[in-house]
Amino acid sequence: MPRLFSYGTLQQEQVQRAQFGRTLTGFADALPGWRSEMVEITDADVLAKSGLRFHPIVMPGAPTDSVTGTVFEISDEELAAADSYEVADYRRVEVTLASGLSAFVYVKA
Repeated sequence: MPRLFSYGTLQQEQVQRAQFGRTLTGFADALPGWRSEMVEITDADVLAKSGLRFHPIVMPGAPTDSVTGTVFEISDEELAAADSYEVADYRRVEVTLASGLSAFVYVKA
């Protein structure tokens, strides 16, 4: 099963239910060496699901930077659903988290 690290709206239960048809369970972790800022979302579907006009987005930072979030184990189908949720500002990459686990994460395109 793929792991997905979320630091933003994919942690919201209403987004999970809308995108995956269920509420995910996960655990806290962090993404070392990355920093976050906000990006304006204009996609009507994403705005309706998240209820937020600005979403966090991560990019490489200083070695002391770190972004906290949640790791979810999801199916391949749910990973494809997550891909369809994220707008063009994001791209999916595989990273190593503070725990040593590898996971997919959406970063600044």
